[in-house]
Amino acid sequence: MTMYELLEKTVKENPKTLFLVRENVTFAEFPNLVKARAATLHNLGVKPGDVVGLLSHNIPEFVSTLFAIWYLGGTVLLLDTNLASAEYENMTERVGCKFVCAEKSFFYETKKFKFFDIQTKDKGVDESLKPYPLKDSDIATLSFTSGSTGTPKVVPLTHFNLVSCSDNLEYLNQWLKPGEMFYAFLPLYHVFGFAVGFLAPLHFGMGILLQSTINPNAIMADFAQYKPQVIPAVPKLWEIFRKKIIEGIKAKKKWGLVSFIMNNQKMLRMLGLSKLVDKVLNQIRGIFGGRARLLVAGGAATKPEVEKFYTQLGMAFVQGYGMTETVGPICCSRPLKKRVAYAFGAPMGDNEVQIRNKDENGIGMLWVKGNQIFGGYMNNDAANKESFDKEGWFCTGDLVWMDKNGELHFAGRKKQVIVLDSGKNVYPDELEGLFIEIEGVKSVAVFEHEVNGKTVAYGVFSVEPDMTMDKLAAAITEKNKKVASYKWVTHFAMTTDDLPVTSTQKIKHHVVRQWLIDGKYTDRHE
Repeated sequence: MTMYELLEKTVKENPKTLFLVRENVTFAEFPNLVKARAATLHNLGVKPGDVVGLLSHNIPEFVSTLFAIWYLGGTVLLLDTNLASAEYENMTERVGCKFVCAEKSFFYETKKFKFFDIQTKDKGVDESLKPYPLKDSDIATLSFTSGSTGTPKVVPLTHFNLVSCSDNLEYLNQWLKPGEMFYAFLPLYHVFGFAVGFLAPLHFGMGILLQSTINPNAIMADFAQYKPQVIPAVPKLWEIFRKKIIEGIKAKKKWGLVSFIMNNQKMLRMLGLSKLVDKVLNQIRGIFGGRARLLVAGGAATKPEVEKFYTQLGMAFVQGYGMTETVGPICCSRPLKKRVAYAFGAPMGDNEVQIRNKDENGIGMLWVKGNQIFGGYMNNDAANKESFDKEGWFCTGDLVWMDKNGELHFAGRKKQVIVLDSGKNVYPDELEGLFIEIEGVKSVAVFEHEVNGKTVAYGVFSVEPDMTMDKLAAAITEKNKKVASYKWVTHFAMTTDDLPVTSTQKIKHHVVRQWLIDGKYTDRHE
């Protein structure tokens, strides 16, 4: 099945269900938007086999243009909205893209390709124009991937890969129901937003509430008005929501009572105080509109206290693991079992995993296999030889371990593991999880660095304006006591600027390290 055939299937099963919620467009009405956009692009010269760029925030035209390109037999180049024009020039040239559908705000002078205003009004459907007979083995999307490390590579995903991801999301069928609503404010050009904000609603016949900003006021207004049942977000945003909620309750001097009720609700219900518990929890859940049943996190590990907070509120909280090469989530947690903190779950659907070359702590390299896995990087034999074995298993580059429940835990990126002169390994994620708890620390990056000829675990801390070097040093010393001495961070730098991040809010460690070398940060060592 191709993506357009998947759309036709969902339309047939859920014709009257709202698909684009804010725009009040049903599944039955949506194909006419696609056909009208296809007619416009066809008249502009888009033909089968063309690579067409898509450069846009989450607006309805993103979705209709996506399907229109497939309708015409083309391939979609998904472009990050946060890049410089030079990067767009390089990306379009590398994949032979001569046409980019973009919001007007992204236009610039270029001879590499032609821009098309994605918000142009279409004239109507051309009845003589029929969907191109694509095969499921044809490439549906192209994405550039670098994450927080490495040189960007081109990831081609076929229609088979995308539809397989859609099928494997059936793993979540106890929470995802036809006719309910996904809140889609994660960027659809990124694989996490694409999978959970587009493929999942399409598979289950659910509506998507598109939001092009992460402005908290706009998001909260949407929650109040539309009351979505499913809300995906990156862990950083779940932390921010939690912090704001707690700060609001503390401002009313009620956090002690609310915290007690949340932590002891089972006992309170046994004592006949269910109405009190429900009143308190419903008030907090009301911030999300009052109907939210499933919260989804992905793109990084979520802190245990964050997951615990939302589950205590009575909402299911799941974490997924995936990457561009796997069409996003290939593993997902099940919140109904007693879980070990930081678990991102077990394989979904036909996906398989292996942990190879484990160390004494059971940490090893994660290899994956399944229908979601891409067939290899475009025009990059060296990377493909390094990434795939002879049986078709793909090396993720991520280090993981498995708990007693059979769920996987992220230990760190292989490229980011710090190998000390003693040969011992230090995992930055573990230390960053400790240090982010320091009051006044906004974000932190820990990475391998050389100081006075020795390899050390070095930290760069983004802090609030009132933080001082002495206060930070004392707090780091206290946190160091919670881990083995060889993991201690005794060399660090401080800045009040935000650290550079990817579109899913993961810190770009290689950029932070380079900025440290360039003298951008105030450093200190003991």
